[in-house]
Amino acid sequence: MKIAILSDIHSNLEALDAALEYIRGRNIDSIYCLGDIVGYGPNPNECVERIRENCKVALMGNHDYAAVGMADIEYFNDYARASVFWTRDTLSQENMTYLESLPFSYEEETFLLVHSSPSNPSRWHYILSREIAEIEMDYFKQPLCFIGHSHVPVVYSADKSISEHHIYLDTDSKKYIINVGSIGQPRDGEPKLCFVVYDTESRELEYVRLYYPVNTTYEKIIKNGLPVFLAERLLKGN
Repeated sequence: MKIAILSDIHSNLEALDAALEYIRGRNIDSIYCLGDIVGYGPNPNECVERIRENCKVALMGNHDYAAVGMADIEYFNDYARASVFWTRDTLSQENMTYLESLPFSYEEETFLLVHSSPSNPSRWHYILSREIAEIEMDYFKQPLCFIGHSHVPVVYSADKSISEHHIYLDTDSKKYIINVGSIGQPRDGEPKLCFVVYDTESRELEYVRLYYPVNTTYEKIIKNGLPVFLAERLLKGN
């Protein structure tokens, strides 16, 4: 079975549509979303609706949590806070209700899904090093844990960090924490959208990087009065 795992769409409809078009052209059985469907970008309603229509499971991210008024946003920077208030005013009641219903984690026999960290999925901790990842591995029983949140694609195992496009995962003897990257706001210096496709039979993981019409998203951000910084960072992938 092949699954696609997306995260951190951040209301970027052009990026999400490009990812979904790619997935439709492949033999993908299910799509999972690790959260942060909204925030930062100009199309929160459309992105929520795409996720509702296409994903087997979607999780709560910290920006989703903030958009529905359930999070303390004091730790958000000024740009993020501005986008939270704009998103709250823009979301339909139906989509707001959907976001409120999202769980913090989801698990199957061979993998756990969370937005931030397996130790405490609702506290929005970051996993930014192999040392932290190794500690976090004590908090899930499956061989795989897929995360988002930092927007930086990387695979952690107990003995190394891996930054490659195609990876074989030795799930018989190792545990892995896999950051799937970001659809709508990459932050690894590469502006192309990012997600993963995992084959549960061959145990092969593929990072997919795709161009999308970023200038369209840029112009929408400006037109809607969101901070210019949120548009400019898309061009740089940081």
